Amino acid sequence: MFMNVNKCLACEKELKGRSDKKFCDLYCKSSFHYKRTLEETPQFYSKVDKQLKLNRRILKTFNKSGKSTVRASTIIDLGFDSNFFTHYWKNVKGEVYLFVYEYGFLKKKEHNLEKFILIKWQDYMSQKK
Repeated sequence: MFMNVNKCLACEKELKGRSDKKFCDLYCKSSFHYKRTLEETPQFYSKVDKQLKLNRRILKTFNKSGKSTVRASTIIDLGFDSNFFTHYWKNVKGEVYLFVYEYGFLKKKEHNLEKFILIKWQDYMSQKK
C-alpha cells in the first residue's frame, strides 16, 4: 500500500494511509468544510439577514399590544433600518405597511415628528382583494 505524505487540510498534521486522503479524522473534515462555508457566505446576504433580525427584534420590543406608535428616532437610534423588510400590506385607506416577518410598520409625520405606527400581522391581511 502506498503511504501518503500529504498534510491534513484542516490541522496540517502529516497524513498516513491512502494516497487520496485529505483529512486525519472526521472532526478535521467537518471543521474544514464549516470554515470554508463561512468564508464563502456572501457578505450581502449576511448583512441583509442580520439587519432583518435586528429590525424584527426592535419591532417586537416596541409592539407588545399588537398596535402601537413610537417616535422614529427611538428605534432608528437602536439600529432599525426601514429599508430592510420582507413584505408589505396595503390597507383600505391605501396606506402601505412594510413588514419584517410578522411585525409591520408605517412611517407617518404627526405634529412635525417622524413616527412609526407598529402593527402585527393578522390573518385577514392574507386575503386577496
